[in-house]
Amino acid sequence: MKNANIIIRETFSLPGPNIWTIYPVLEAWIDIGELEDYPSDKIPGLYERLTAWIPSLIEHRCNIGERGGFLQRLRNGTWSGHILEHVVLELMNLAGLTGTRDGFGRTREMTERGVYKLIISNLHEECTRYALDLARDLLLAAIRDEPHDVEATIAKLRRQVDRKHLGPSTAAIVQAAEKRDIPHIRLLPNGNLVQLGYGAAMRRIWTAETDQTSAIAETISRDKDLTKELISSVGVPVPEGREVDSAEDAVEAAEDIGYPVVVKPTDGNHGRGVFIDLVTPEAVRKAYPIAAEEGSGVLVERAIQGIEHRLLVVGGKLVAANRSDFITVTGDGQQTVQQLIDSQINVDPRRGNTELHPLSIIKIDTAAKIELERQGLGEDSVPAAGREVLIQRNANHAFDCTDEVHPETAAVAALAARVVGLDIAGIDLVCADISQPLAAQGGAIVEVNAGPSLLMHIKPGVGKPRPVGQAIVDNLFAAHESGRVPLVGVSGTHGKTAVAKIIAHLLYLSGKHTGLACSDGLYLGRRQVQKTDAGNFAGARRLLMNRAVEAAVVEAGAEVILGEGIPYDFCSVGVVTNVAPADEDLSRWDVQPVDSDYYTTPRAIYRSQVDVVQPNTGIAVLNADDALVADFAELCEGKTLFFTVDRKNPRIFSHLAAGERVVTIDDGRIVLLTGSDEVRLCRLGDVPLIGKEKKPADIANVLAATATGWALGLSKDVLKTGLKTYGIELADLATLLSQK
Repeated sequence: MKNANIIIRETFSLPGPNIWTIYPVLEAWIDIGELEDYPSDKIPGLYERLTAWIPSLIEHRCNIGERGGFLQRLRNGTWSGHILEHVVLELMNLAGLTGTRDGFGRTREMTERGVYKLIISNLHEECTRYALDLARDLLLAAIRDEPHDVEATIAKLRRQVDRKHLGPSTAAIVQAAEKRDIPHIRLLPNGNLVQLGYGAAMRRIWTAETDQTSAIAETISRDKDLTKELISSVGVPVPEGREVDSAEDAVEAAEDIGYPVVVKPTDGNHGRGVFIDLVTPEAVRKAYPIAAEEGSGVLVERAIQGIEHRLLVVGGKLVAANRSDFITVTGDGQQTVQQLIDSQINVDPRRGNTELHPLSIIKIDTAAKIELERQGLGEDSVPAAGREVLIQRNANHAFDCTDEVHPETAAVAALAARVVGLDIAGIDLVCADISQPLAAQGGAIVEVNAGPSLLMHIKPGVGKPRPVGQAIVDNLFAAHESGRVPLVGVSGTHGKTAVAKIIAHLLYLSGKHTGLACSDGLYLGRRQVQKTDAGNFAGARRLLMNRAVEAAVVEAGAEVILGEGIPYDFCSVGVVTNVAPADEDLSRWDVQPVDSDYYTTPRAIYRSQVDVVQPNTGIAVLNADDALVADFAELCEGKTLFFTVDRKNPRIFSHLAAGERVVTIDDGRIVLLTGSDEVRLCRLGDVPLIGKEKKPADIANVLAATATGWALGLSKDVLKTGLKTYGIELADLATLLSQK
């Protein structure tokens, strides 16, 4: 198989719900060429090479549904496209894109022989595309029986993931939002700025800062001297100290305070440039220039005896706490200090240089060198066998101690955060025993940090993880808040633009600032802000990222669903106007007739609009006069509301008998039906859009919009007024409304 090849013809990023799944995926069209005649059991050694290179493939269950299921398929014979699917997913999993091992994957034949659609989970488009390319090269090497450096491949992808994917703090908050069914939009492709929720209901986070984090409070927290002054004024214990402007001034301050002291930057972070327990003037002089390099000034403070702790305060409450510990090595009379660090400390798999590691790699930096000098050692010294050597006094906060924190200490930490003005704060304090009040043991708060890392609480070195992401989400959104605004999705072959525009008009009259993204452009209220086609992903996102939008109406046709996906996760109301396959040329997408058993048909496309109706609370508005659309009712996980121009349509009788709702026409009037109840809304002739011609298509569009307004809970007066005024110019509308 030396000449075997796999050609990736096209790739499409589908960041929204699509015909395959409601989750983001990457769809690739691949041509396996002659490999179509060679399933895996016909390629000598392929099974052995792949399982040796990627042994974790045994965890893939595949459609067999049990551990090792994919390997059974591989041994018994499966095609290269399917194998590529699993290799991509596992490479992403090994590179740190969490959830991809159990992620979504499909491989389906296209109508052209040897060509497949490969669909895989897409947590980050750039990373997923890169993983696909790397997996293709790996698989071809296995098929051709060529050498391949799998570890190097994984390392390349891991570097990409580290640079591009959400950091652990942001990811924890996003995952907590997902558990509460709060949608999110990543606002930077390579950063941690994320929007939670849509439109006027949105909030924003950036790592562990939120749109509630005051710029003034953050600035205060960076000025450690000012922070001390403010929190000490309300009784929070802080170490005595002052800012200094030279090495000699630092020595003078240290001698005034009394040794031991701490020298640190006034506005540093991550512990850089911090020197503790300094007991001589010479040590203070050495520490000063290093601390000065890390910040805009230097503080000298009394050293508090004890262990450093990090307490996380969210919304005025303590939600997690960790403590640090001394880092030591034990001499063996043979290895240098550096070798002891590497063999006794850095071998810990929890240590690493990425954000995914709860513990950092220990290096002999300037602070460590000073610590070693105190003990008469250097990094190349060889300590005697059994001698304990201190490397760092306060290393990673690796030990969860949340349940040990004394209530008074928790209250003091919350007070410090409140005085500084932070909604989320990392409180650094030093004390001997966190289970006792601070004052009695001479403990003190030494720093208040904005935007603290959450990793130490999500993945502590020792102890149980804490739900800090959930605490932040719950602080941003009350229990009854979903981060959602009323959102209507409209799809179908014909009429979707007209229906969307009428619905937006009804919502506008109800008093909501409404955004509309449709083929005619982008509208905010009555104002058109974009004249080009906005019935697509980009247009919808412009609405959902706008804080002024209190309700949104989004049109999405077949091309959008196939090429981008639906531009939101769920909608309050999903409308399907009709499905007319003969009127749409979708051959470019390999779409087959409705009655085909092929996986890409008009039915599969338009049912996607129903699939995204909010479960339980959402409503699908469906055309009962279109048999294909009417059948979507059984797929909806919410309620269904039919519209029909035929009052005697047999489909509506069982629907009404079940207590459901229908909008139809009776005696020339638009009628709202619920069970046996009937409300006559207005005459068809009163609706300007219908006019004298009373075209069936126009009537159907009006009924669909009316049904949607009813589903949204709009009053009968709003519905009636909206239908009678749609299409009237703004000035005339204002006059008309003022007369009512």
